[in-house]
Amino acid sequence: MYGLRRFGIKLGLDTIANILDVLGNPQKNFPCIHIAGTNGKGSIASSLSTILNLSGYKVGMYTSPHLVKFNERICINNIPVLDEEVVESFAAVKNLHSEDREPTFFEYTTAMALYVFAKHKVDWAIIETGMGGRLDATNIIEPEVCVISNISKEHQAYLGNTIHEIAGEKGGIIKENIPIVTGVKQKSAISKLEEIAKEKSAPIYRLSKDFSVRRNRKNGFSFFGIENNWKQMQTGLLGSYQVDNAALTLATCEILIKKGANLPLETIKSGLLTNKWPGRLDIVSKDPLVMLDGAHNLAAVKNLAGFLSENMSDSKITLVTGMLDDKPFKDILEALLPVCSKLILTRPKIDRSIPPEELLPIAEKIVKDITIIPDVGDAVNYAIANTKKTEAVCIAGSLYVVGEAKEIMETGTIKFSYMQI
Repeated sequence: MYGLRRFGIKLGLDTIANILDVLGNPQKNFPCIHIAGTNGKGSIASSLSTILNLSGYKVGMYTSPHLVKFNERICINNIPVLDEEVVESFAAVKNLHSEDREPTFFEYTTAMALYVFAKHKVDWAIIETGMGGRLDATNIIEPEVCVISNISKEHQAYLGNTIHEIAGEKGGIIKENIPIVTGVKQKSAISKLEEIAKEKSAPIYRLSKDFSVRRNRKNGFSFFGIENNWKQMQTGLLGSYQVDNAALTLATCEILIKKGANLPLETIKSGLLTNKWPGRLDIVSKDPLVMLDGAHNLAAVKNLAGFLSENMSDSKITLVTGMLDDKPFKDILEALLPVCSKLILTRPKIDRSIPPEELLPIAEKIVKDITIIPDVGDAVNYAIANTKKTEAVCIAGSLYVVGEAKEIMETGTIKFSYMQI
């Protein structure tokens, strides 16, 4: 399947529609929640999956990319499917297309996920877009509710150069008469989504307008919803921005309840608090503190920098980072490096990764203590070995770097030894 990546990104629905039609349109066998946006999609998807599952529903969840293993993209009740199911679903989808071109990696994966969900007879499927929305392969589904988390500039070669244009692409998931929940804040994005919603006669519910939150302690808040006020809520995910993601999750729950879903308040609270989403402000060690964060675009990096500044200002932070060539790496480094004391530049094992030497001229204007270690595993080992127990290591900049780091930690190849300083 990884070889399919050579076909690149091809947006459009004809190929996926053809594949699913031959498969018997498995996506019509279960109700869906469709989630788009620049950041927060996975946090919202996993929270909804946890809440629905704790409420007694069998839940399929489709997200991308994966951190360590492909199976993470297709989950049943938050558990990645088995290798055998990946093989079986690929065999079911392979060679079903009759178009002139080979389906892309993402088209194959989307069809596989929908096939698996139908086979498992899930009660709900939570589907995250890959890129944009309007022409994303996932837009073949007919959801019960749509969520657009937030919007910032990304994938501009495909989605447009302005927030208004990108909002139009992400707003393409809006369907006739289907409610839409959104956390977008820019006036141009709001106007575009409201325009599409009006054309589709779709009720739209906006954060800070139709529902809101009031923070009262770390990750704790009161939710003033579309129809309900829920107090003493708390998200288990770190970062103040996760409260906004939680608000979108809760507003979506309100809509699901109105549509007949049985979601008790105590279960909603429990699901929100116990939900985990690996690789996002993910503390994997406390002695020294080692944090993984898949921040890989400017908006997410600013959130990470804000968290480090607010919560770890007393600790010296060593940043381990590597980036891909389609990211605004200069802006990302300038946003993240000021809160770090040391920097280790590395390179994930993907052909789009940037040689560390190209990042060095930008980085050395901000941080003086810089080391280049091309292999991610070696870089993480070096960072930990040269960090006091009272200091911290942050691994960020690319989901591929975070994935490689997470894998070596899970397989036990990380060396927790300390330099005497």
